[in-house]
Amino acid sequence: MPYSKSERAEQVRAVVDLVAAEDIEQLVPELLRLAEMTDGHWSGDRQSVFHAILAASDRFQTELVHRLAARYHALEPGTHPRRHIVSVFACLRTMRPASEGQSLDTRAALIDLAAEQDVHYDTGQLIRLAELEQADGRELPGEFVAVVRRSYLTLWNGKKTLGALVAQLDGPAVNPGEAWSDQALAEVAELGDEWRRLLAHAATATAARPSAKWDKTGRALIEPLGADEVRERLLPWLRLVGRPRTRPLLEPRYGPDPNATLDPYNADALRGLTWLLSLLPPHPDAARTLGALVETALRKVAGLGPVNPKVANAAVNALARIDGEAALAELARLATRVTFKGTLKLLNTGLDARAEAMGLSREEIEELAVPAYGLTEAGRVEHRLGEVTALLEVRGPKAVLSWRNASGKAVKSVPAAVRRDHADELKEFKGAVKDIDKMLSAQSERLDRQFLARRTWPYAAWRERYLDHPLVGTLARRLLWTVDGTPVGYTDGELRTLADAPVTEGTHVELWHPVGHEPAQIVAWRDWLERHGITQPFKQAHREVYLLTDAERTTATYSNRFAAHVLRQHQFHSLAAMRGWHNKLRLAVDDEAPPAVRELPQWGLRAEYWIGGDDGENYEDITDSGSFLRLRTDQVRFYPLDAPQNSAHCCGGEYRMWLRDGVDPVDPLPLTDVPPLVLSEVLRDVDLFVGVASVGNDPTWQDGGPGGRFREYWTSYGFGELGASAETRRALLERLIPRLAIADRCTIEGRFLHVKGTRHTYKIHLGSGNILMTPNDQYLCIVPKSNPAAPQAGYLPYEGDRMLAVILSKAMMLADDLKITDPTILSQL
Repeated sequence: MPYSKSERAEQVRAVVDLVAAEDIEQLVPELLRLAEMTDGHWSGDRQSVFHAILAASDRFQTELVHRLAARYHALEPGTHPRRHIVSVFACLRTMRPASEGQSLDTRAALIDLAAEQDVHYDTGQLIRLAELEQADGRELPGEFVAVVRRSYLTLWNGKKTLGALVAQLDGPAVNPGEAWSDQALAEVAELGDEWRRLLAHAATATAARPSAKWDKTGRALIEPLGADEVRERLLPWLRLVGRPRTRPLLEPRYGPDPNATLDPYNADALRGLTWLLSLLPPHPDAARTLGALVETALRKVAGLGPVNPKVANAAVNALARIDGEAALAELARLATRVTFKGTLKLLNTGLDARAEAMGLSREEIEELAVPAYGLTEAGRVEHRLGEVTALLEVRGPKAVLSWRNASGKAVKSVPAAVRRDHADELKEFKGAVKDIDKMLSAQSERLDRQFLARRTWPYAAWRERYLDHPLVGTLARRLLWTVDGTPVGYTDGELRTLADAPVTEGTHVELWHPVGHEPAQIVAWRDWLERHGITQPFKQAHREVYLLTDAERTTATYSNRFAAHVLRQHQFHSLAAMRGWHNKLRLAVDDEAPPAVRELPQWGLRAEYWIGGDDGENYEDITDSGSFLRLRTDQVRFYPLDAPQNSAHCCGGEYRMWLRDGVDPVDPLPLTDVPPLVLSEVLRDVDLFVGVASVGNDPTWQDGGPGGRFREYWTSYGFGELGASAETRRALLERLIPRLAIADRCTIEGRFLHVKGTRHTYKIHLGSGNILMTPNDQYLCIVPKSNPAAPQAGYLPYEGDRMLAVILSKAMMLADDLKITDPTILSQL
């Protein structure tokens, strides 16, 4: 609850009086009450509390420290009072709470208190505590050594003040407190000094890349242990990275949660472990684990960004140093998934180096990097394990492992005989399933970007790398292609034309795109896919085509089609990176930033989407790190690839071209000069950004969000005219609805799917998924949940439209609204 200034002042006086009376029993709870009232802020008149404490007797000061330390450990971990006690100690740095006259149990409590902090700002106290313990011949706890190391690495004066102490500490090889480091320390303690030296060597990996000397030492330490044994130990440790801390640290008042990040000292050790793996003979498990470590280290943490890019970069460098198919496959997969610029640059460098070494183009190396994962035909392989048959199949976007017994009957779980007699094969199958799922997603995204790549393949190479590839073939056979100018699809074991005539040879192949084709032909191919029951991995035959509008012909050089939207900045930033755009997060600072840009070197063009931070005056809409939560959108423009960069203030405002060295300004290209395919694909990207990241998609924002400032926008977006992607969804629903069990209760009218329930009739907007209900178009808020077990709509012609799934799931629920049990929904009906 908020406290008035007079209440806080009265509490300050009461605490000062208790200090003067040296009433320790009453002081500790009242001091903590004051800390709660001020949220641990000790400025102004509150400093009088500490002046009074410093004026008290040494005996009283010692007892106060003892009581506060004891109180700290009596409190529940993660509670505010714990943080307040730490703030009290921070204000008493001029005291000597670890003086020689203090009892051992108080000193132990202070050591434990320090060990629960991410960093300890009173480096003097750390040194005194360490000196006293060492003088008494007592071993410093590993957790205390850990906070000394973290403070040494993190504080601005850490190396200067703690350097001597760190140099003479004889602590554990890595810091305890993380799942992986605890496991490593436990195993090393049993395995002996040779393993401890190897782990300690890993912790010396403080550079961006290993030196020749570092590698030489690493090889010498690995040799007596054996490469296979080292791999078998290191990989399980690395798989534990990212698990919750085994000993949580105290969360600070400001800044990221240290429990969501990696211990900085251990991060160096993790870099070293990845480099040690690159010194071992290539192995699929090592590549798989390094790839997973990259993704773990790049997970986003609130107020920080990626968990630890240095660890991610080290794992990429290790993959680049490992020969073999598996490591190359991980590099190629990660290059389609990673959006963090520094790590993506390393991935591109590694792939370019491989391509140059093999005398291939970057595109060819990405194609050849996709493994078969043991599949012997497109999406399928069988293995006989004793009397049991294992069947690994690719079904749509997922790999599925199933089993048949000796009689050929399917069984639901892994047979006991397989677990007992074929544990290694089972482990490899399960690993392949995970690898295939990840690679399918990566390859689907790579193929979806090929429309602007202007790729043409020789027929034989295309069949080998795409149509007949055991993994990529599961995607390629669900797409449409053009062979020597003739559109074809794959069904019944052959490439076939629209009339189902087989095509068995050709010269050149391209990926088919609906731009430039007559609407009747596009509809005919949609019918062909439906007739053959083919679900495409992404929209192709149903892909939106964005043609120039009259308004864009009038504006001539820019499109306002996706202007005046409000987007969630971080979601937009991630989407842009996934689609190959370059973007800079907008911070609430006096600085400029370029627009979101997609470079199209094959076309000599640069596409720009002009954006700006959402109103720098509303600081409640800014994260702790200073970035805007939301963006305002503006124009889409096209420039020659080498045109000078535009920029605008981060908080919004006019874009200006940045001219240097007397360079002349370059005008944007007339939209009529932009190739139709380029215009359509760029606008489709921008439509995706708006369709996914708009605040209008949030069903809980019917009140207009913070301060109601977005009510008008939310209403206009959530129930307004349909965009191109929503129009595609509408056309598909018109075909799907008649086949559903609820068809007699559904009709499509304009922008809405009308669903007749028992309680109400509901109108689901086909763009946002928002719902209105009778009477009087009352708003119904339903927050969609991910539920794989939810009823499916049967055949769908493409994957990836989450909003389509949301609309269908809402329709099925509302059609039978008497069975709704969710109290939040029922209260609105």
